[in-house]
Amino acid sequence: MSAHRNALLIDDEPLARVELRRLLEAHPHIQIVGEAATLNTARERLAQPDFNLVFLDIQLRGGTGFDLLEFIPPKAQVIFVTAYDRFAVRAFEVNALDYLLKPVTAVRLAETLRRLDQPDPPVAPPQPGRLHIDDRVFVKTGTTTRFVPVNNIVAVCSCENYTELQLADGHRLMALRTLKSWEQALPSDIFVRIHRQSLINLQHVESIVRTGGDDVRFRFANNLPELPASRRRLAGLRQRFTDAGLEKLLP
Repeated sequence: MSAHRNALLIDDEPLARVELRRLLEAHPHIQIVGEAATLNTARERLAQPDFNLVFLDIQLRGGTGFDLLEFIPPKAQVIFVTAYDRFAVRAFEVNALDYLLKPVTAVRLAETLRRLDQPDPPVAPPQPGRLHIDDRVFVKTGTTTRFVPVNNIVAVCSCENYTELQLADGHRLMALRTLKSWEQALPSDIFVRIHRQSLINLQHVESIVRTGGDDVRFRFANNLPELPASRRRLAGLRQRFTDAGLEKLLP
């Protein structure tokens, strides 16, 4: 028997919400507890604790559904609904349960809802893809989960099969994800590997200093911890630093 879910519909097209309501009538275990058509009303509605499932349109007036991810609690599952398939990879990268293309069909919706009852539904995009700098990424820390803005990640450091995220506000998160996985997912024009154990966000680099011999270290704003760099990697990254306007920082 399917578990009961309380759902929110967030879509700026009234007819799309009406059609989704109609399709969901065939699934009595899904109860619609609210709707929203704009970013502001969606944020207000997401602040209420009475839902655990969100049908979320991507193209909204004044922004995108990705802008709302930080307001969705970790307990709630997200199903993106949109007319544009170019967002598919990004939807899976932020750990959405599924991605429905408009017009949604009864068969495809039923297939998605069956996944709700899987204890740990597999999330895999149809092809490799990267996050955008304005995305929010779903981070599993072992005991908790949260959405983290990609542009707030200063560095990702390897801890065997785990990684430690250093955030701009000084917080650190231990994530159940490898450094290689992060390198493949984060935007490659912003994040670079400076050492076999660390990946950094160029936007947060304040200076690069040589502290003696071959020891090169990256310094960040807000007194965040410095990170050592491999001179071999640094030599191969000169063009990347030039493209980012940071060539003057190179030692």
